Amino acid sequence: MAGTLKFSPDDRCNAFITTCAEAPFGEGVLAGTAVAVKDNISTAGIQTTCGSKILEGYVPPYDAHVVELLRRAGAAIVGKTNMDEFGMGSTTETSAFGPTKNPVDLERVPGGSSGGSAAAVAAGLVSMALGSDTGGSIRCPAAFTGIVGLKPTYGRVSRYGLIACANSLEQIGPMARTVEDASRLMSVIAHHDPRDVTMLDRPYDHQPVAGVRGLRIGIPEEFFGEGVDPRVAEKVRDAIGVLEGLGAETVRVSIPGMQYALAAYYVICTSEASSNLARFDGVRYGPAVDTRKSWHEAYQDLRRELLGAEVRRRIMLGTFALSAGYAGDYYTKAQAARRKIQEDFERVLRETDVIAGPTMPTVAFRLGEKTDPVSMYLSDILTAPANLAGIPAISVPCGRVDGLPVGLQIMGRRFEDERVIDAAYTYEQEVRA
Repeated sequence: MAGTLKFSPDDRCNAFITTCAEAPFGEGVLAGTAVAVKDNISTAGIQTTCGSKILEGYVPPYDAHVVELLRRAGAAIVGKTNMDEFGMGSTTETSAFGPTKNPVDLERVPGGSSGGSAAAVAAGLVSMALGSDTGGSIRCPAAFTGIVGLKPTYGRVSRYGLIACANSLEQIGPMARTVEDASRLMSVIAHHDPRDVTMLDRPYDHQPVAGVRGLRIGIPEEFFGEGVDPRVAEKVRDAIGVLEGLGAETVRVSIPGMQYALAAYYVICTSEASSNLARFDGVRYGPAVDTRKSWHEAYQDLRRELLGAEVRRRIMLGTFALSAGYAGDYYTKAQAARRKIQEDFERVLRETDVIAGPTMPTVAFRLGEKTDPVSMYLSDILTAPANLAGIPAISVPCGRVDGLPVGLQIMGRRFEDERVIDAAYTYEQEVRA
């Protein structure tokens, strides 16, 4: 039965940029379910800012494909969640609308860039949410806030209506308190859309099944190396041990291309972002430029005033990587490194069924603690490889260190999202029993 859901959350975490006091819902599998949507996913009639002042007040005239599917399933879209500006960050501190706080500890970051979606779920404001994942932006905040987050296989969920940061890396995915709810949301959003030419017609219609007997789990040595907190590594090894106890077999593997992953990711990501954000120029999108000035001067002033420091930094890095005389040294080599990483994952996943390791190298750090860009970028070391390879990856809570959640990351072959979800579900059911 259709109706209206009243929504006025106690948003101490600053999880939302925009809320809908009265959210209509219809009939379907999600009838009346409150769902939050990351603020870089277009929603007809609801402001969509990407966490940036340059899009403040922008109301899309159309819904993203995933939002169309949510509405068709009867969901109540209760608001747009806070995020790192244009998805550029790992903490949700670069948002122009203030940082989001981690519900587990309000003095800590929730991760990013989908930190608002994670915080809304973790704080109990909604039961499920949509995020987007370019280099870990669903899995990082899922791990930091103790919820479940899935980055689907690239091409499994339509990106039509997503205001993209990096087209070849990015994927919309579900975030929820349980694997079952994440799977339920995935079953709604993973339907073919001819408007996204990168999408394959591989609908997701799966109920999670517990059972890992005979499952071969690859344990890459690179996921437990330098920079990974030993206490986090121990919790993840314990979680893998639970799966072993249920009949899974573990295999030590190596992914040598991991040494190039972060450098390749940031060259490709910033290059694509530089191109994508060129349209926010005060002519096509964004506030109108001052026509009394030359176009170049007005364009420069507008972007300096309305784009944050991290976004400007990444645009400049990407523009440099694509510039004449340097593209061969940076962008072309980054794509070659990406292919090497893809080949490594393909090789390992021929020998194993899934790969497991930590989602993040540490637990959530304090707000304002990481101001150096390089240390921030290093946070993506364990999540970015799955985006480069285009494979599915899920983060599921697997214990705590100093009271803060730790995430177990499970990755699988392309379009075997179901197997990844089943492995995560098996672990979740065992530890909750």
